[in-house]
Amino acid sequence: MHGIIGFGGYVPYRRLDLSTVADVAGGGGRKGTRSVASFDEDATTMAVEAARVARRRSPDVPVESVWFATVAPPYLDKTNATVVQAALRLPEETGAYDLVGSVRGAMGALRAAAAQSGPSLAVAADVRTGLAGGPDEAYFGDGAAALILGAGDQGAVLAELGPWVSVSGEFVDRWRVPGEQRSRVWEERFGEVRYGELGAEALGRLWKAGGIGPDEVDHLIVTGTHGRACRAVAQRAKVPAERLVDDLASAVGNTGAAHPFLVLTDLLERAEPGRTIVLLVLADGAEALVLRTTAALASARPSSATVAAQVAGGGAVSYGRYLSWRGILPVEPPRRPEPARTSSAAAGRSVPWKFGFEGSRSPDGSVHLPPLPDEGQLESMAEHRGTVTTFTIDKLSYTPSPPMVFAVVDFDGGGRLPVELTDADAAEVQVGDRVEMTFRRLSTADGIHNYFWKARPCRGGDD
Repeated sequence: MHGIIGFGGYVPYRRLDLSTVADVAGGGGRKGTRSVASFDEDATTMAVEAARVARRRSPDVPVESVWFATVAPPYLDKTNATVVQAALRLPEETGAYDLVGSVRGAMGALRAAAAQSGPSLAVAADVRTGLAGGPDEAYFGDGAAALILGAGDQGAVLAELGPWVSVSGEFVDRWRVPGEQRSRVWEERFGEVRYGELGAEALGRLWKAGGIGPDEVDHLIVTGTHGRACRAVAQRAKVPAERLVDDLASAVGNTGAAHPFLVLTDLLERAEPGRTIVLLVLADGAEALVLRTTAALASARPSSATVAAQVAGGGAVSYGRYLSWRGILPVEPPRRPEPARTSSAAAGRSVPWKFGFEGSRSPDGSVHLPPLPDEGQLESMAEHRGTVTTFTIDKLSYTPSPPMVFAVVDFDGGGRLPVELTDADAAEVQVGDRVEMTFRRLSTADGIHNYFWKARPCRGGDD
């Protein structure tokens, strides 16, 4: 048996109330909200967060390769998946590969991971935007999701992979040339017709390949960046309407390459064993896949960090701040020198600390952050929670989203570290707050991203 042995989703904490857009932009917006990546997040940091959740569901699985899909890569020429590999503390012999540039790349990552002989991680993440007040701004959202693929002797298979049908179609419906932030879209009716044909073709082939019919499908997921086409194909699939899976559009938006994985993760976190799932992705053609949940799924759900919990636990961000984070609305920067370029040589010498957040534990049990050279045993502190012992609200240091909140955190089990807080409103921070670690981007200078870890408040029932 081969299939999904781990899964996890990540939805950024911030939410934009789309009803506030028209007052500023003069149009656009809609009812509901969309997820917004913070100023210190990008596709890579979100991929790390989703993969961490997936790894918690299968902590002992030795992942042998990472396949990262995104249409918003922080780097070109350089591999982004190696950052994910380093942050997860995977061995150097782990393969790490990017599939960038198209929404369909996520299904390519899933195919590649499923084809490997050893356990493999398929992860997708996107930061999606559009012109202020435009339809893409309201339709899209930011997020990530990760799936670990493997055989039954490599971990408990939670959802078995069944027949898979691919139908490719060359036509220009949505496109973006390198260097542009916004996408362009052809006439909507054209895309709806083409995807309607391709989606119907893929499903027809899938029914034959799987020996099943629409009535035997317990859950149907239809995703893609053409909303009207997805709705039309879902209605024509002849699967009962109550079995269509919510696409999270009203609360999160469409997260691009990440969306098929994110909606599937949300479903797996609440689906019952023994269910038949059909995933249909409309992107430059159609990809249709059958999955069957197993009895092992019932014991694979963590008590927190589900997609539903993250969606419910979001905090508001104003439209003006969203525009400034995206670089759409230039604002007066802090009157302080901008961060200097990170040294590649220094970063390369400290990968276990900088990316893996490893401290050292001395023989007497004390934990040192950063680790002491050649002393004690290294251990990851990324999953350790801590308590704020003191903090300062810094209005002078350079940050794209002032003020900066800096705290001294005492970690459970030992270790103390001064660290920046994120996803926290300065007025609400208190001594004694419980925090957890999250992988973020500290700064960018000369095109080099300075990745490290920050602390964020524990939410959603966490202690």
